[in-house]
Amino acid sequence: MSLGDDGYRSGQGSGGDHGGYGGYDADDHHLTRTRLPEGEVDPYAPQRRTVRPSRNLITVVAVVVLLIAAIAFANRGGDESSSDDDSGGSSAKGSSSATAPSGVKPVEGKNGGIPSGFAHDEQGAQSAAANYAAVLVSADIVKPDRRHEIIPKVFAGDKTSELQDKFDKTYSKDFLAKLGLNEQGNAAKGMTYVSRTMPVGSKITEYSASAASVEVWCTGVYGTAGVGSTNPVANDWFTMTIALRWVDGDWKVDSFSQKSGPAPVSGDKAASPADEISKAVQQYGGFTYGR
Repeated sequence: MSLGDDGYRSGQGSGGDHGGYGGYDADDHHLTRTRLPEGEVDPYAPQRRTVRPSRNLITVVAVVVLLIAAIAFANRGGDESSSDDDSGGSSAKGSSSATAPSGVKPVEGKNGGIPSGFAHDEQGAQSAAANYAAVLVSADIVKPDRRHEIIPKVFAGDKTSELQDKFDKTYSKDFLAKLGLNEQGNAAKGMTYVSRTMPVGSKITEYSASAASVEVWCTGVYGTAGVGSTNPVANDWFTMTIALRWVDGDWKVDSFSQKSGPAPVSGDKAASPADEISKAVQQYGGFTYGR
């Protein structure tokens, strides 16, 4: 039986293959195909299952969202910055930021190889004290000519003359001889005099817009390197207390003192040969220190 274009067609004996869902006729056991009008759904047709996102995909998306949120939260504090008080205002003491590097440029320039142009605040005072500690306990300070250049650049003007005399008396001919140096502060041929101070940390003990007192904890290497040296290079730990004054737009030293320690337990490292120490001093330059 054929109903033409009305939508139903019997496939009995026709051998034709027509579109639609297949059915089974119980009376004559022939296969019957039915084509439904457009838009209608065969209730007996196999139903497609709704596609659902897998649990793995949901988990991955959730982790990514949480990760992005964590990064945004962590970076939120990075844009916050505190401005320097050019009038010399002090920052809070005892907080973790008091001993942490600030990333602020320590100096604007150098004066005869010595850092200068420190900020007019607590960080600037600590930077000045750390750099001056490295200069005042250096190989240059034992040389009269170089010392007379250093002192006017480090100390307040009204202290220069007095301190020149004190330093000259301290680094006398006899004292230099004990270090294995001549009157000009030079080591004998084949020898290298080593005096390098490395500030480990600093803290403000007193501060105002016009003056500051800073303690600088230091370590360093000192002595004369060379075969047969009577003053071999050794390590030392000490603390310098440096009184500063704000003079002509910069921090300058008013006075200073030094005491031993605090010193850690010595390690078990074997001492390096004298020539290795000499080469290290010549090949590795010092640093500009700052908060």
